[in-house]
Amino acid sequence: MSAQLSQNQDLLSRTLRSVWHPCTQMKHHERMPPVPIARGNGMWLYDFDGNRYLDAISSWWVNLFGHANPRINAALSGQLDRLEHVMLAGFTHEPVVQLSERLAVLTGLSHSFYGSDGASAVEIALKMSFHYWKNFGRPQKTAFLSLKNGYHGETVGALSVTDVPLFRDTYAALLQRTTQLPSPDWRNARPGESSEQVAIRAASALEAVLVEQHERTAALIVEPLVQAAGGMAMYHPRYLREARALCDRHGVHLIADEIAVGYGRTGSFLACEQAGIRPDFVCLSKGITGGYLPLSVTLTTDEVYRVFYDDEMTRGFLHSHSYSGNALACRAALAVLDIFEDDAVIAGNLARSAQLTSRCARIADHPRTRQFRNTGMIWAFEIETTDPQFARKFHGHALDRGLLLRPLGNTVYLMPPYIMEEEQMEMLVAGICAILDVTD
Repeated sequence: MSAQLSQNQDLLSRTLRSVWHPCTQMKHHERMPPVPIARGNGMWLYDFDGNRYLDAISSWWVNLFGHANPRINAALSGQLDRLEHVMLAGFTHEPVVQLSERLAVLTGLSHSFYGSDGASAVEIALKMSFHYWKNFGRPQKTAFLSLKNGYHGETVGALSVTDVPLFRDTYAALLQRTTQLPSPDWRNARPGESSEQVAIRAASALEAVLVEQHERTAALIVEPLVQAAGGMAMYHPRYLREARALCDRHGVHLIADEIAVGYGRTGSFLACEQAGIRPDFVCLSKGITGGYLPLSVTLTTDEVYRVFYDDEMTRGFLHSHSYSGNALACRAALAVLDIFEDDAVIAGNLARSAQLTSRCARIADHPRTRQFRNTGMIWAFEIETTDPQFARKFHGHALDRGLLLRPLGNTVYLMPPYIMEEEQMEMLVAGICAILDVTD
């Protein structure tokens, strides 16, 4: 047995003894073990045998500019020599201030509250909205609205506004009761309906609920333009414009969960920009550090901030994370923003999206695919199958062809880093078409 193979098997046996992997039924690894990764470079991940895998889903949607990006590496290296971390309660530091200032300019929201991951950002937004209304003298506003088929994380508060049964049903007894509204997903179109008409119809359902429930409703939370983990449901920006107007009319906060769809993923820095609206809260994570370090931020307005500003301690927002605003993570996030500015990433993505969409015509035309769709740097389609194991089998076939793809049920999606080249696009599309020809 070669040294490389021995290292590969050793890491596998150790991980199965000691690591409880996320979003996984561990028994399934008896048949399909996890892939030991030795290193990453650009679009590629390499195992210990030298096999490489094209990271077509940005390692769960976090890696924007490739693995081992030299500019982010350099930024982190420089920060290591100055400050790795200091508690943000009672202290501050340059990277967190710079990041907050730059995000304020980009989002129009002036105050940043830091956490460690997307679910944390959502928890913060929900708690902050609830506490705002309590401080504001309307303590009865404790309810939340969200969209059917939406996903906002798996901590208890975030799961309460999530509508994916696989994640939610087991923990239903722990969750706050919330109201799920019809999704503006354009796949729900009635005969002759446009995507905009679907959005207007969904907004009418929102209006009916707000007329009845606004006195007890704190906030509506949405994933702008694309409901990601729920199956990459895409919708017209008209819904966001209508939702903003309705929330304003009825005195309800609008929370934009931009964790998966922000940072250029939908074709603009924030997805909300395409509707020309500003939410009361924006949640960011995933791509914020380019896939390097855990970090999330919940941004909000001066108006919300002022309601907490008081001599009384209990009127302050006392939520905390030990690593809140970590200096290394903030420095990585600043390097990501530098790349956006220096490399005109949004414009580059528009061209890259058009190139891959053109090549994906072969996928869209395949007899087994349904409802091919694209928003910015997200592509998705359904596969006609009766196999309940389709997702795992497709994932395995993709690995055999050097592709990292992880379907959501029978929905196959692409969310590659923003550095994908035409040769890699061709490999990806050809590989998917080959898999469709051999899977059930």
